[in-house]
Amino acid sequence: MFKGLGGLGDMGKMMKAAQEMQGKMAELQEEMARMTVEGQSGAGMVKATATLQGELTGLDIDPSIFSAEEKEVVEDLILAAIKDAQSKAGEKAQAEMAKMTEGLGLPPGMKLPF
Repeated sequence: MFKGLGGLGDMGKMMKAAQEMQGKMAELQEEMARMTVEGQSGAGMVKATATLQGELTGLDIDPSIFSAEEKEVVEDLILAAIKDAQSKAGEKAQAEMAKMTEGLGLPPGMKLPF
């Protein structure tokens, strides 16, 4: 009598899987807000720390680089360290997302969230 409704069970499974994935994504986003990476420049004289979401959380500058005539060099080193930290944050965030989604059967290289 209800033979044509057999696919509803599959739909229910898909909805449940989607809800589980949404929950895992929320957990991962919270975890990524706590995880940090460090970028550096000038052979470690300038270090920047950022969350995996790219938010800058710390900056450490060796005082030996401060001099009035080196102002532009110091500014460049600071920017380079920040960019390095943000780049590493993006790479690690993608790696964390890939770990979470590898069992879902999504095509390789598919980036989440959509």
